[in-house]
Amino acid sequence: MPEWLQRKERGNMFWLGVMRRLSLLLGRRLSRIVVYGIALYFVLAVPAARQASRAYLVRVLQRPVTWTDLYHHILAFSSTIHDRIYLLNHRHDLFDIRIFGAEPLQALHAANAGCFLFGAHLGSFEMLRSIARDNTPLKVCVAMYPENARQLNSALSAINPDAMLDIIALGQLDSMIAIHHKLKQGCMVGILADRASGPEKYLTLPFLGSPARFPTGPFRMAAMLRHPVFFMAGLYRGGNRYDIQFELLADFSGSTPANREQEIRDVTEQYVQALERHCRAAPFNWFNFYDFWKSADSETD
Repeated sequence: MPEWLQRKERGNMFWLGVMRRLSLLLGRRLSRIVVYGIALYFVLAVPAARQASRAYLVRVLQRPVTWTDLYHHILAFSSTIHDRIYLLNHRHDLFDIRIFGAEPLQALHAANAGCFLFGAHLGSFEMLRSIARDNTPLKVCVAMYPENARQLNSALSAINPDAMLDIIALGQLDSMIAIHHKLKQGCMVGILADRASGPEKYLTLPFLGSPARFPTGPFRMAAMLRHPVFFMAGLYRGGNRYDIQFELLADFSGSTPANREQEIRDVTEQYVQALERHCRAAPFNWFNFYDFWKSADSETD
């Protein structure tokens, strides 16, 4: 089982519910005071998250990591979770949202053609989902592994139950059928492609100066279903600003079985390169709070 699935989800429904109610009652500016305290608690009281943060930051910042860096990292994560409360409540007016590289997606949407949006645990994918929910012509859904965030998803779905309707659970027998159906409807299917839920094929690739294992399952599915793949990141820039960025990685429309393995390797490498580039541009937006390089390191021992 991947390490991220072995981590116990922290918090409970009562405190998540309290935070949700406080946020909606006090507004974003006042309730952010609580977010600063939550981030400080995690820095001081959760050594596993602190160690994982340090292991990542020392690679991406390429300098010694300070306690201020650790706090900044976890505060960015806490801020994106906090902002989901307002996004689910249709409060886009609270944010300065800037979109880059969306022209190819607009052309696909005009042709009612589906595509994949491959993101990572980088910034906020919820920013794009919420914009699509409030913009009727856009069709965006997310295929995800829900196992390690059930409490959080339950608390947030209490704000907007419709938000759970555009989620496809991965790891089930009919997952690919459901995704194929959405693509045929012209939907953009988002997947956070930096994690796997169990034993599957991996590629070990250089990432931030060290080898790391990346699952190839999402890329194999895109090749089999023969649709374009875009890299997507909703980067949190501090304050109320988010930058939503898109980048075409590959178009599998003409994919053939004879070339498939090489195409899968090529697009996985392009994905990792794009991920590294965005991590260096916005280093405190990476939210994999476990040792992402551990499995690859054990292979080389």
